[in-house]
Amino acid sequence: MQLDSLVEKFKQKDEKAFESLYNMYRDSMQGVIFNIVRDNDIAKEVMQDVFIKAWHKADSYSSEKGRFFTWLLNIARNAAIDKTRSKAFKKSKQNLNSDFFVDILESSESLDNSTNAIGMKKFVEKLADKCKAVIDLLYFKGYTQVEASETLKMPIGTIKTRNRNCINELRNLVLN
Repeated sequence: MQLDSLVEKFKQKDEKAFESLYNMYRDSMQGVIFNIVRDNDIAKEVMQDVFIKAWHKADSYSSEKGRFFTWLLNIARNAAIDKTRSKAFKKSKQNLNSDFFVDILESSESLDNSTNAIGMKKFVEKLADKCKAVIDLLYFKGYTQVEASETLKMPIGTIKTRNRNCINELRNLVLN
């Protein structure tokens, strides 16, 4: 079935379309969410919430504004960031076990295999280092623009401009 017709059926609350889209995108969404929350169980929970939210807000999707995948990815990213900012999440991470830190230390690059489930790693790797740094922090680690500004020691305006330019460059790589 063509993606456009599948999305249209999804918007009309067709359960088979929901199931098909879920199967198509769950690994990708979970990979993005995991890179932000760094916990498999929480990533699975948030991923399911993302699809439920998408189901309820399906009528807000417009193909004129962008691809369905991008729309869903934004919902996933925002849900993961919201989860990390919740009191329950922060409280659960106060007494982390050593496995969490070992995982952080062992992963020499932040764009790990979970992220590559969406197939973006090969495109991001082609970008200039300045773009890789901004995209890594904003999209794969879930930093806000202010946090990225502080981490990279750049003015917020530079982060915003670089983010916009780098995303456009990434979009051109992916679409061409």
